[in-house]
Amino acid sequence: MATETEIAPELNLAANTASISRKRSRLLFSANGGGDGTATKPPVVDPAIHKASIARRVRMLYPVIPSSLAPEDNQDMSAMQKKKSGGSGSSLTSRVLNELKQDTLQKIREGGTGSSSSNGAGQAVEGQIVIHREVDLGNLGNAGTAAGGTGNNKASAASAGVLALPGQKIAPDKDEMGGSTPSASGDGILVKKTTRFTNVSVPTPKWHAPWQLSTVISSHLGWVRSIAFDPTNDMFATGSADRTIKIFDFAKACVGSNDALKITLTGHISPVRGLAFSPRHPYLFSAGEDKMVKCWDLETNQVVRHYHGHLSGVFELKLHPTLDLLVTGGRDAVARVWDMRTKNQVFCLTGHDNTVGAILTKSTDPQVITGSYDSTIKLWDLAAGKCMSTLTHHKKSVRALAQPTYENSFISGAADTLKKWQGKEGRFIKNFTGHKSVINTLAMNDDGVVVSGADNGTMNFWDYQTGYCFQKTETVAQPGSLDAENGIFAAEFDLTGTRLITGEADKSIKIWKQNSEASELTHPIDMPAWRKKCSTEAKQRK
Repeated sequence: MATETEIAPELNLAANTASISRKRSRLLFSANGGGDGTATKPPVVDPAIHKASIARRVRMLYPVIPSSLAPEDNQDMSAMQKKKSGGSGSSLTSRVLNELKQDTLQKIREGGTGSSSSNGAGQAVEGQIVIHREVDLGNLGNAGTAAGGTGNNKASAASAGVLALPGQKIAPDKDEMGGSTPSASGDGILVKKTTRFTNVSVPTPKWHAPWQLSTVISSHLGWVRSIAFDPTNDMFATGSADRTIKIFDFAKACVGSNDALKITLTGHISPVRGLAFSPRHPYLFSAGEDKMVKCWDLETNQVVRHYHGHLSGVFELKLHPTLDLLVTGGRDAVARVWDMRTKNQVFCLTGHDNTVGAILTKSTDPQVITGSYDSTIKLWDLAAGKCMSTLTHHKKSVRALAQPTYENSFISGAADTLKKWQGKEGRFIKNFTGHKSVINTLAMNDDGVVVSGADNGTMNFWDYQTGYCFQKTETVAQPGSLDAENGIFAAEFDLTGTRLITGEADKSIKIWKQNSEASELTHPIDMPAWRKKCSTEAKQRK
């Protein structure tokens, strides 16, 4: 606690400073200064006021001070001493800084402390500090010993070569800090403070085993554009640019059996872009670029219904989880809702300005979510057939959407970034940054693993809760294909979440599985890189 005698000089200085400031203002706004036409001389700067001002400014700007200093450079000591002592050409500020140093030295020689508190080296920095090199202290250690001074502050200050202004503390040693402190150049008496984001919250990612390629199936004659799993997980279907739909036995396909293919369905005259199995009926729905939406009876392997209405190619198809409704979207920039039994169009959801390339359906509002190449995402009220809200955060075309089964949220993928959203109102949650390519597909399992497949063949695996990318890999085009044919167009997890199937531009179907021999010791989470990424994103937000 400062006493009244210590506070009174500061109050007097403040009053004198205010008086001089008012006098300077009157002189600035006067026409000719004095009444006799001669200019009035500027007020004389009070050295005591200027000294207090400089000390206050130093305390405000320079807090980070090391307790152990670098050795003195091999320079001309006489020239340095002349510079520090404030020669004839030195400014008033440099002379004041030198006086502050000499005052502190004098207090230590007289048995006082260089700091107003009893804090020595090794304590946390809280305030502003002036640094001087070892040579500036001269015989401070000997002088302190001759004076009989044995205080902690004197000993630490003399040994460390650090001088603190009144009201300041000395920084810890760099060994205790676990790193080096920035050193000053020249005669380096000041180290300026830096902004540190120490309060950044870094979530701990869940550990996931890395994924590896298990099986490659070569059956299609064109790009594989769509994949769908049967509700029993016994089989899966793929649609291709060769205009066919192939249905495979899942268990046999995983081991690469030659008889994995069960049947090939033909009927489309353009690439098949969307597939979906009905969970309540023995039906398979397909959509293609030929503007056709078909319903296949899997007991007879024939088309039993057509849904006419799209004016251009159909790019996406989804079934409602609880209602007998079918939602399709395509190049005509609308999403159409169909009654699968009567083949009638229930709603035509208009509002997008470009191709509708991704659709999600849910049992709770909003029951339909669409992503478009106009870089927007729309949430729809299915009862009224109207848009509830439009999300405009993306800057590139939204080509993929995915949602988990265990929480009300979803993730969208575009060429700029992946974004996670709250499912009810579409509130933005976080970015998944790092996959710099055109995202064609997204898939998610119940373990919280998200996979994003891109146009250049790259695949990133993410932890859905934190956004941590725990694996980056790249698919390999099968022999006989061009190097450019390594794009990933479709990806889907099986119902157990232990197998991943991708459809690619090299006309192959690849099955991926987790590495059973991996553990947290062999493939640990890279926490330093994750903390650095979180800190960088926090700085960008501020």
